[in-house]
Amino acid sequence: MIEETVFNGWDCLRLATEEAELVVPKDVGPRVVRCGLNGGANLFAEKADEAGGRGEAHWCIRGGHRLWHSPEDPKRTYALDNSPVDIEVDRSGRGLVIRQPVEAKTGMCKEIGIETVNARTFKVTHRIKNEGLWPVEFSVWALSVMRHGGYAAIPLLPKESHEGNLLPKYHMVPWTYTDFSEPAWRWHRDFIGIDVSKSRIPQKLGLSNYPGWSAYWQEAGTFVLAADVEAGARYPDFGCAFETFHCDWMIELETLSPLRTVAPGETAEHVEFWGVLGGIPRFDSDEAYAQSLVPAVEAWRRGLHG
Repeated sequence: MIEETVFNGWDCLRLATEEAELVVPKDVGPRVVRCGLNGGANLFAEKADEAGGRGEAHWCIRGGHRLWHSPEDPKRTYALDNSPVDIEVDRSGRGLVIRQPVEAKTGMCKEIGIETVNARTFKVTHRIKNEGLWPVEFSVWALSVMRHGGYAAIPLLPKESHEGNLLPKYHMVPWTYTDFSEPAWRWHRDFIGIDVSKSRIPQKLGLSNYPGWSAYWQEAGTFVLAADVEAGARYPDFGCAFETFHCDWMIELETLSPLRTVAPGETAEHVEFWGVLGGIPRFDSDEAYAQSLVPAVEAWRRGLHG
């Protein structure tokens, strides 16, 4: 179902299934400003002093979900998305495409396509078209800004025997301001935990290879994010296919496409699947992660293409 609504001062469209909903603003973007179970709290962060804003001369984070291109650059990455967007609605009422005008400074045109997969799942396709005059190398970068106070799990590759495993299969990439003595970091056998209720200062970490999903628990529901990792591809930021950033008011779950040189008129694409799941207990221990989260995510992922 797709219907008109107003959210935080913006004219929006609400895309809803039997269980979950997304809200997309018409006045700025391409953005998704709400994600949650029907009638429940917003799982995305909301920056109150930027709510309802439009036409600002500076870039605004706002919260919610956005589309960027990587590697991060002060001029290219922070191109303004403070103007109205075109939204094409699927006649079936199960999807839409949000399209931004061509960015004047970069020559790029961004769009986000959203389709409902099932009652708890949305397929989110990010596209960036090069409308400029020369080829540009970049990665499609999708960022979801989640509310402060929950608990994130970033799974690691399965453990294997020392015998026969002479070479590494992934690496972690900390930024220069990352401090692993900060109380938000939680190190587990099979996953990296982030207790965002204890996050105080900016922290960032990337992974070059991981099982292709991450999850963020809140009392209002668990957000599960899945995106394929392309084996052997070249990714930005020392090879990161996944990144997370957290601070004193939010956490970002970020996925990236491989780096590609995109010729004028060509489009780069990156697909995520979003799960909005209820009833999963807080997974801040090895037991809760293995017994509650992993089985729920595995069952959810089996239905992604259903």
